[in-house]
Amino acid sequence: MDLDPHVEPELDSFSLFLPLPYRVALIIVLGVWAWGVNLHYLDLVKIDVPQLIRYPGRTSSSHIPHHQSCYRLATLLSIPYVASLLLFWLITRGNADAVLRWEILPNLYLLILVVCFFLPFSMVSGNGRHRFLHTLRRISIGGIAEAQDGKFGDILMADALTSYAKVLGDLFVALCMFFTKGRSSTGKPDRSCGGLFMVPLIISIPSMIRLRQCLIEYKRVQKSNRSGALSGQGWGGQHLANALKYSTAFPVIILSALQRNYEDGKYGMSEAGLFRLWLFFVFLNSLYSFYWDVTKDWDLTLFSEARNDPDHPWGLRRHRFFHSNSMYYYVIVIDLLLRCTWSFKLSPHLDHFNDLEGGIFLMEILEVFRRWIWIFFRVETEWVRTNRGPAPDDVLLGDFSKDHDSD
Repeated sequence: MDLDPHVEPELDSFSLFLPLPYRVALIIVLGVWAWGVNLHYLDLVKIDVPQLIRYPGRTSSSHIPHHQSCYRLATLLSIPYVASLLLFWLITRGNADAVLRWEILPNLYLLILVVCFFLPFSMVSGNGRHRFLHTLRRISIGGIAEAQDGKFGDILMADALTSYAKVLGDLFVALCMFFTKGRSSTGKPDRSCGGLFMVPLIISIPSMIRLRQCLIEYKRVQKSNRSGALSGQGWGGQHLANALKYSTAFPVIILSALQRNYEDGKYGMSEAGLFRLWLFFVFLNSLYSFYWDVTKDWDLTLFSEARNDPDHPWGLRRHRFFHSNSMYYYVIVIDLLLRCTWSFKLSPHLDHFNDLEGGIFLMEILEVFRRWIWIFFRVETEWVRTNRGPAPDDVLLGDFSKDHDSD
């Protein structure tokens, strides 16, 4: 707004091609397509996702499947995106001044994106959009439904938000620059826009949501145990362990922000010491999250004594809906690699050392890809728990294994 191109830092080639608002929008639209593919494939292997998330099933054969409804919404979002981007390229032709001046186009699409979720028409996934907004409103303050009211759906969405943490930060940056005099949202991203700690705070919100959900679950178990309603269901320790997992993201983000704005003597620690402390928490968060994915979210036996059980392939579990055993092993490796990569890119201060916007965008895409894969196996695990019995004990949290209704 009120742009003065001369105060804008030089644009990199990737930002000339795909400015920040378009990158944010693209990742959001890809997420809708990815959820449709999740629903589609899981339906093919006879896993009823709507039943697990307590979403109304189709009452008539004339109703289109849930995944097709999701594809329709994704198509509705994709068509104006492609049209807007092509028009932007046609007008700007890679000229930096033109890219800065025509910021209205990508921001107009962001407005269209929001409107598409709120429009009252029912032809394009009306019930799904309503359920999405209702769930988002509940979890946005860390709320979580009871199991019979769709708790599993709340958990899936809240976990997906943690993978979109950096995207949410970039969305704020784009809007902040759009409404800042003398700046353009299509210019070089200024991740200090709005204050030095505003972006780190926004990146922290999804982890705060999951942390509060875990604490709510713990309190529910405690309350039920006092009333005798869940006798023998454990004391809720697994929820506390899960809350601890999400809390390990905060030191990474905080220490990263301190490094980005480091001043000698201000924090009572050298820059090298601050970096080493940050690196420790990066690996703690990555490895703890990886362990939880494998052992608690997917119920695999890789880290337990049961991994050598002859009833199932090494490190897996007895009941599996995906027929290829090698698929499980590949996913474990991919999850480990991308968990570590994402923890690094979750850190705002790395933007100070790495100005390759294309690299940052790639990391965000890879995290959405990791979460997409994670959802397949997390939903499959929940289906196994529901239809085949509880999860096996694990080596570190075996004392809590009776409390299966957690993530």
